[in-house]
Amino acid sequence: MTKPTSTRTTIDGPGSVTTVPHLPSGFTDRFTSTLVDTGTVRLHVVTGGTGPALLLLAGWPQTWYAWRHVMPALAEHFTVIAAEPRGVGLSDKPDNGYDTGTLARDMVDLMAALGHDRFTMVGHDIGMWTAYAIATDHPQALDRVIVAEAAIPGLTPSAPIFSDDLVNSKLWHFGFNRLPKLNEILVRGHEYEFLSEQFRTKAATRDALPEHAIHEYVDAITRDPAALRTSFEFYRALETTMAQNVQRQLAPIPIPILAIGGALGLGEGVGTTMRLTGTDVTTLLIDKAGHYPAEENPEAMIEAILNFR
Repeated sequence: MTKPTSTRTTIDGPGSVTTVPHLPSGFTDRFTSTLVDTGTVRLHVVTGGTGPALLLLAGWPQTWYAWRHVMPALAEHFTVIAAEPRGVGLSDKPDNGYDTGTLARDMVDLMAALGHDRFTMVGHDIGMWTAYAIATDHPQALDRVIVAEAAIPGLTPSAPIFSDDLVNSKLWHFGFNRLPKLNEILVRGHEYEFLSEQFRTKAATRDALPEHAIHEYVDAITRDPAALRTSFEFYRALETTMAQNVQRQLAPIPIPILAIGGALGLGEGVGTTMRLTGTDVTTLLIDKAGHYPAEENPEAMIEAILNFR
């Protein structure tokens, strides 16, 4: 590690911009990996660009790397901050704090430490859960919010236990990931088989995400002994998150919301969820994309973000 400051430390090595594979040309000239101490947790961010602040937050089981294809174009218009929440990648992995109330506070503290008291956010998957929590718990922090490809626990009506094969293949992990210990026992040593199937099942096609990307996400979980446990903690905290979301429904979100669904993913379901809580909701489907639009159709994702201003 080099270049320490009072709250930030520039870093390199596995998981940082200096080591991950197949980045767009010129990426490392523009973007830097930094650990930011928020006062409660150290979080890894990849930052670059100029302009108003744009926070990018991916979901399970991904890292900042999920945004690699869209970051250079967005950096022409924004100061881009691709963050890894607690428990993910190179960020700290405490034992607790994986409910979305805590995760939202982490992100607001992170952005303040970087000098951004107000920002736009794009949240995907679990990152969408956190974006919802920020919009309700810290409405003064957001100008607008873009969410993609998630249902929100405690807000979106739950699918029945006995669902059809397609729904079951996409949602079965919710129950499995919430288990207190058995999931870790079964997955440890088989992380590639478990995680790669998640990507292949949820993308538009089984080969939509390249093998090098899948390996990067698997490596992020296997290189740190705590990371498999913390990857499940977001789900183990769901009872707390759902209780929080019941209270959040009492305060509709007034800021503009763009709800993005993969045309071959959740589709209109994202907009349906956000209309339960937002007063100014625009919906958009990304063609040729399943659950991972920023990787499956980055050009359309870039256009969607840039047009929502």
